[in-house]
Amino acid sequence: MRADRLVAVLLLMQARGRVTAAELAAELEVSVATARRDLEALSAAGVPVYPQPGRGGGWSLVGGARTDLSGLTAAEAQALFLLVGPATAVSSEAKAALRKLVRALPRTFRADAEAAAEATMIDPTRWGERDRPRPATVDLLQTAVVRRRKVRLTYAGRAGERTERLVDPWGLIDKDDVWYLLAGTDQGRRTFRVDRIIQAEPTDRPADRPDDLVLANAWQEVVDEVERRRSRTWATVLVEERFVPILRDQFGRHSHADGDPEQGRVRVRLAAPTPLDIARHLAGWGSMIEVVEPPSVQDELTRIGTELVARYTGGR
Repeated sequence: MRADRLVAVLLLMQARGRVTAAELAAELEVSVATARRDLEALSAAGVPVYPQPGRGGGWSLVGGARTDLSGLTAAEAQALFLLVGPATAVSSEAKAALRKLVRALPRTFRADAEAAAEATMIDPTRWGERDRPRPATVDLLQTAVVRRRKVRLTYAGRAGERTERLVDPWGLIDKDDVWYLLAGTDQGRRTFRVDRIIQAEPTDRPADRPDDLVLANAWQEVVDEVERRRSRTWATVLVEERFVPILRDQFGRHSHADGDPEQGRVRVRLAAPTPLDIARHLAGWGSMIEVVEPPSVQDELTRIGTELVARYTGGR
């Protein structure tokens, strides 16, 4: 018997108290014979279910026995379905699972749970951009993570060079619609962009995973390191206060307003990997922004300005 169907059977019996094989078959979309075999298999496995023959009979949990699978409060049920609901738009499996969960909830929770599932949708495509399809490799890697099996990767680096690696997959992260694989290697923890994985071949070898690994904590360490590399150069600029939100949108966490406005302008600290990166962001502002420091950013802006003047006034 499939494990997911076993869970569904227990949830339904807990929610309804008593079910017939025909009712179970209709709910789980299987034959009556299959539903009856599932119930008998549960009983044979030691789960406290028993049949009551005759008119009005069915299968029940002995003594009203309960599992911990659906012991949700109304607020917890709503929170769960608010979270899971949007996933049904991109996954038929999620939609089927949600439908079964709704049926398994106590009747008093069902209406609110269904409403919560339909209350939110997620459109990951930014304005003006095309939708990014989810890489097919994600499903293969997810299976390897769950089954804890090593994976052999053919990977293309930033310069296009290809390497082969045998990795221990620890988890997958979807950040701003870009997928990353966090994995263990013979050189320690590494992060791989899934869209740069040319080929992924699962193996039968067990994967090593640190006993104390918490994926969210490990990923936060990766994020912190990347952000440190992205903020190696800091610049101080003066700009009108009304433009500060635009700078925050451009530079994200690497933008900090510093002190009170001076003569209508605000001092803002900005960061990027190099002086050129900062200059490229600021060049389009023209005279609306003044770079106070460092000289390296001022020099890059001067160079960009000189190049533009030469290109667009050279023939006049």
